Amino acid sequence: MYFSTLLSGVALFKLSIAGYVLQDDYMNDFYGNFDFFTGADPTNGFVKYVDQATAQSTGLISSNSTGAASWGVDSSSVAKDGRSSMRIVSKNTYDSGLVVLDVEHMPVGCGTWPAFWMVGPSWPDDGEIDILEGVNDQEVNAMTLHTGAGCAIATTQGSFSGDVTTDNCDVNAADQDKNVGCSIKSTSSQSYGAGLNDNKGGVYATQWTDQAISVYFFPRGNVPEDALSANPDPSGWGTPAAQFASSTCDIASIFKQQKIVFDTTFCGDWAGNAWSSSTTCAAKADSCEAYVQNNPEAFTNAYWTINSLKVYQSNGATTSPSSSGILVPSSSAVPI
Repeated sequence: MYFSTLLSGVALFKLSIAGYVLQDDYMNDFYGNFDFFTGADPTNGFVKYVDQATAQSTGLISSNSTGAASWGVDSSSVAKDGRSSMRIVSKNTYDSGLVVLDVEHMPVGCGTWPAFWMVGPSWPDDGEIDILEGVNDQEVNAMTLHTGAGCAIATTQGSFSGDVTTDNCDVNAADQDKNVGCSIKSTSSQSYGAGLNDNKGGVYATQWTDQAISVYFFPRGNVPEDALSANPDPSGWGTPAAQFASSTCDIASIFKQQKIVFDTTFCGDWAGNAWSSSTTCAAKADSCEAYVQNNPEAFTNAYWTINSLKVYQSNGATTSPSSSGILVPSSSAVPI
């Protein structure tokens, strides 16, 4: 009897100390946890970022009785100097962790360039992690790192499910267009834009350790039970959609003091330059800027709805099974 109780206690001990613990729950005061960026768009977009008071008074921020955070862009006025939108930057910074986003709806449509990402104070030397990003009528998500020299994707067989489009993370890589970075495309049509929205969204979980930056995506209806719990455990989530391993990128020394960013810009360096390559979008107007300026009604679906955003940190401990099958504490902590 004592032996059985001991085994149960040890098993419970494993469950209580392994995995991640909550550091920041952004839903406690969503907009209060962010600063509103109101400067010129660094990506040269046809956009005018507004402060919180303006966003609220002009209806960009929507009330939501479910506790979700929902905000969009101006969809009622011709925009002569750029369409009004929001770019919000977290007040807290991170050097590692597990960032779990439950997104129900994201901006979509020709001319849009929405992104959920992280960035360090000195770009690109302190790194950028693009978790959910795309432009125009894109159908699948692109997960991308932007760095200085010396970082690339390790294409280890089976380490991630997405498709590599560019493998050098250096924004000035000689064999890639400027600032493309290293990018992995999701294989899921539910990972971005209309496909994501039609399925009522899903969960993006970004696990960042010294060993790797891994991005998991789970469409609504296929989210692991623990992903939105108090103690998520990525070790049981299977293969990530994207993984950037330290074997070809010194993650620990590059990625520092990352802030979380949401923004919706228009046209600019990516969406504007890609306008002519989209048959659907190019047929709407001669240029991206002309379309965004003169068609406010086209942007009624250019809004975010976030059900949850939480940041967890490893509790610094784990356990391993002994050869007899009895669960015992391991002698040293290992990253998950």
